[in-house]
Amino acid sequence: MRWLYAAAALLLVGLVSSTGAATRSDIGGPFQLTNQNGQRVNERSFGEPVLLYFGFMTCPAICPTDLAKMARISRQLQQRQGIKVRPVFVTIDPERDTPGKLKAYVKYFASDFVGLTGSAQEIARITDAYHVYYKKVPSGDKPDQYMMDHSTILFLLDSQGRYLKHFGRGMDEKDIEQQVITALADGT
Repeated sequence: MRWLYAAAALLLVGLVSSTGAATRSDIGGPFQLTNQNGQRVNERSFGEPVLLYFGFMTCPAICPTDLAKMARISRQLQQRQGIKVRPVFVTIDPERDTPGKLKAYVKYFASDFVGLTGSAQEIARITDAYHVYYKKVPSGDKPDQYMMDHSTILFLLDSQGRYLKHFGRGMDEKDIEQQVITALADGT
């Protein structure tokens, strides 16, 4: 019987390794979205490194906590290292998160925070490019009563809008700061 479990485990390992994990070149890419001022922007519009996060404005706890963390990391990098990194929030709920609403929301976290939205198709394209999971989850009887389930990953882009690295939600801020410094210095 043990050999059956071992064979099943080996088969599973083979399937996982044959599909492979996403490589650096598989993550990110060109996008066009609308910022909180109603202007169209793309991945190269910022002209500086970017910390990129996907979420939604009516998120009760996770998104605001992560966005505040992003703002602190960005501020600390500027103050301690003289490194300017732009915090950018991409909504996964374009139905509710309009440019006007995003403007007030992102300003709460930092004056240089950028909020991005777009059509449902544009949001689907950028989330696919970054391998971000999201799904609308009904929370009431009416169509506008819903929450969003989503991944919570922070992405680092270089000044040309190219993906460099990503960080899990549980990572310590100081560890992220150090890895951002290293990644920007190495270009990796």
